[in-house]
Amino acid sequence: MIIQMKAENLKLTDEIKDYAQTKMGALTKYLGGIQVIDARVKLALTSNHHQKGDIYECKAVLTLPKETLIVTKVEPDIFKAIDKVRGHLERSIEKYKETHNT
Repeated sequence: MIIQMKAENLKLTDEIKDYAQTKMGALTKYLGGIQVIDARVKLALTSNHHQKGDIYECKAVLTLPKETLIVTKVEPDIFKAIDKVRGHLERSIEKYKETHNT
């Protein structure tokens, strides 16, 4: 699965990019034979004006043949946001497979 990454208000370091690629790439085992039309991940620093530090957003858009799965999570740690998006996408893929009998 080829994943397009975009960073907004955030320097996309190799560590963050590799982590996101690994986590999102692991979803292929849940997809089975389902074709992924498009996979996009946006990593962003939402604002520099929060009282308790930085807030990061991870948004993943996975376009499948009959549906588009969109998951967004906001966390104080970018890695935790990526983990939560991956977990939610995992459950969404399972639901997609049940719904579409694939």
